[in-house]
Amino acid sequence: MRYSSWRREALWAAMAVGGALMVFSSALIVVGVVRLPWRFPALLIVECILDAVVAVGLLFALYYFFHHLLGVYDSSVCKERAQLYQSKGYRGFSCSMHGAEIAAGLLGCAAVVAFLLGAGLAIRGYRIVHKLKQKPEHAYEP
Repeated sequence: MRYSSWRREALWAAMAVGGALMVFSSALIVVGVVRLPWRFPALLIVECILDAVVAVGLLFALYYFFHHLLGVYDSSVCKERAQLYQSKGYRGFSCSMHGAEIAAGLLGCAAVVAFLLGAGLAIRGYRIVHKLKQKPEHAYEP
């Protein structure tokens, strides 16, 4: 039970961070569909800053996730649990990273790259919108 409760903390934190990022990304999609950045170009600067903060925060979250899991796997409770299951003939209960945890780390790294790319695209969008708003509506006169 102690092993499961230790491991559960990191998994719940990962799910909470993932859910918050899903809500944030969905809100950005809605803002883009409503075309708010065209009306308020400063929103793109705010989006860029938030994307960069999220990317850095994700790096720290990934570090915490793996640091906590490695601490759980290095504990005596995990080693006793692995020996108990091995003595009963079960396999797959070792104190090492599992495929799902490695996949979560890789997807977290992909999310960091995606948010950094989103920050760059927000800056690019701000420049484009700012340039188009400076052009007169009627560029030619008859």
